[in-house]
Amino acid sequence: MTPAAADAPERRRVARRALPWALLVTLLVVAQSLLVVLTLRHEETRAQDEAEAVAAEASTALRGELLRTVQSLQSLLWNDPSPAAWRHDAAEMLRARRDVLRIERRDAAMAVTAEIDSPYGTPLFATLPRAQMSAEADAACRTARRTAAPHFSRSYFVPLPGGLGLEVIDVCVPIGGGATGTDAVMVATLSLAGVLERALGAEPLRRHEVTLVEGDGTRLARAGGQRGAGVFRAERIVDLPGTTLQLRADGVEGHPRLIPNLTLALVLGLSAALFALVLLLARDVRRRAQAEAALAEALAFRKAMEDSLSTGLRARDLAGRITYVNPAFCQMVGFSADELRAAATPPYWPPEHAATYAQRQSSRLASLQTAADTREGYETVFMRKDGERFPVMIYEAPLVDGSGRHTGWMSAVLDMSAQRRVEDLSRQQQERLQAAARLATVGEMASLLGHELNQPLAAIASYASGSLNLLEHPDDETPGLLRQALARIAEQAERAGRVIKSVHDFVRRREQAHEPVRADQLLDAVLPLVRLQARKSGTRVDVELPQPAPRVRCDRTMIEQVLLNLTRNGIQAMEHDTPPAQRVLTLRVHAAQGRRVAFSVTDAGPGIAPDVAARLFTPFFTTRREGMGLGLSLCRTVIEQHGGALDFDTRTEADAGGSTGTTFRFTLPLDTAPARADTPAQAVEQ
Repeated sequence: MTPAAADAPERRRVARRALPWALLVTLLVVAQSLLVVLTLRHEETRAQDEAEAVAAEASTALRGELLRTVQSLQSLLWNDPSPAAWRHDAAEMLRARRDVLRIERRDAAMAVTAEIDSPYGTPLFATLPRAQMSAEADAACRTARRTAAPHFSRSYFVPLPGGLGLEVIDVCVPIGGGATGTDAVMVATLSLAGVLERALGAEPLRRHEVTLVEGDGTRLARAGGQRGAGVFRAERIVDLPGTTLQLRADGVEGHPRLIPNLTLALVLGLSAALFALVLLLARDVRRRAQAEAALAEALAFRKAMEDSLSTGLRARDLAGRITYVNPAFCQMVGFSADELRAAATPPYWPPEHAATYAQRQSSRLASLQTAADTREGYETVFMRKDGERFPVMIYEAPLVDGSGRHTGWMSAVLDMSAQRRVEDLSRQQQERLQAAARLATVGEMASLLGHELNQPLAAIASYASGSLNLLEHPDDETPGLLRQALARIAEQAERAGRVIKSVHDFVRRREQAHEPVRADQLLDAVLPLVRLQARKSGTRVDVELPQPAPRVRCDRTMIEQVLLNLTRNGIQAMEHDTPPAQRVLTLRVHAAQGRRVAFSVTDAGPGIAPDVAARLFTPFFTTRREGMGLGLSLCRTVIEQHGGALDFDTRTEADAGGSTGTTFRFTLPLDTAPARADTPAQAVEQ
């Protein structure tokens, strides 16, 4: 044997011993490299996300600041001030806000009738006259007049003395009514840089430069103590009425530094790799024993847990046969585990649904045989061994073996009998409370009927008496006068009939399921009853309804009851403390977020005291001597049953600068589905 052949086994043994170390070194190098790369990418992603967040926050703040400026400008026009008062208020606004450089009033021909410049610096149009730089403002004002709403112009550059300049934007506010006429406008010129600095706080500007730029990247205005590095940028569009602005946030820091992150990554990576290697070498022998012990403990724990559950568990194979049930399921249906496993057709299926259940089960199992992660909950009806039917809720998930194959289905079954009994009892109690509140409402309406029917009945009696007088002393004009009197009697009788019919329809309307109803139909149903009480107290009823009226899905009778309760409360709130000229009840309908429709009822009463507001929706709490204290509590329950919320805003005389009154609002789901015939729903086994 040659020396080379003799050394071959030794070389192989050395190679085998060196192989794990080589693999370990390779693992450490790869792990450390990956940690470095991932750390750098994480830092870059964090910096970019921070720039995106700053841009989003800055765009929102800038838009909010500009809209608040519009509101401040509109406040200058409140109560149609005199020219002197307007100039005083405008001057105060210019002293308070450095970002507003100039305010003008223009007539219908766009001629400037009054102007005030900011006291901080030279007048804005000292270098070039305003007439030469009015194109953008004129365009914005034409749009503002057409839409009767404030509009912003495009930004433009205004040269200043000394070779400097300023990027500004105009906002045009139409002036409606008053001595100025409907075509007059007010124009304010804003400094983009000033608005940007006013809108943003110090924190976003500490690490980012925020600028307004043109579409080609030309910088218009900036805010921030440091210049951006141009590495991590984010841009947002600020959408304003009439124009848009492009905002850019630029981080002042460049690419993340390598050394600190690399050191940390190397230390953590090396420590984790060495620690894992020691654990592998020390515990390799014990791992199998521990795994077997853990498996046995897990099996015992799972068995104990399944046996102690009150929820029924059922396992089926791909053919639909039962392979496992826990004691809770057996107790639920009354059959033993052996009976359930031996049956070809589940014995807990009601005979009247067995064929349908079998067909649906076959379709379901056939269509989902390849599903890897499907979980679904549905309600159906089972039968106990004694023949009793009971509702159950089933949650089903696929059974997967150790090799990943789909072998069947595991179901969790909940007995819903007790819950249904509780729901039925709660519904009956709720219906009784609603009926009591409804009867109380009808009782209060009786007095209004007496007041309202007095007028047509008195008119009928007067016309009848006059007709008898004409018949006692007839002449040539008697037939014509009699026809006139009889026509008036018929009109007044019809009026009395309408009053009685409106209350009769409200009382006799039966409870209905949720159905699509237009908002104007809900209001039209209660307005006759509302106006009965409104006329008695001298209250004006205003209705604000979009066209076309939105359609909602609701229980029509109960929502009409809610509207009637809220409107009656509003009218009663204004009967004593509100002057007759200010008694206005406003019913408003408008679109809300989340595919919902908002209803609101606003009065001009004295508002709700804080101690009363805290208990307003408490059952049997009332501030009226004749009240039951159930109206608002039932209203909130009805709205919550429709998936909405009932809340209120109140303004009392103690609120500084605010008018008194209360607004109750609630939301209903918007119905967008096409009309279709209702199909009775019946739960079946799937």
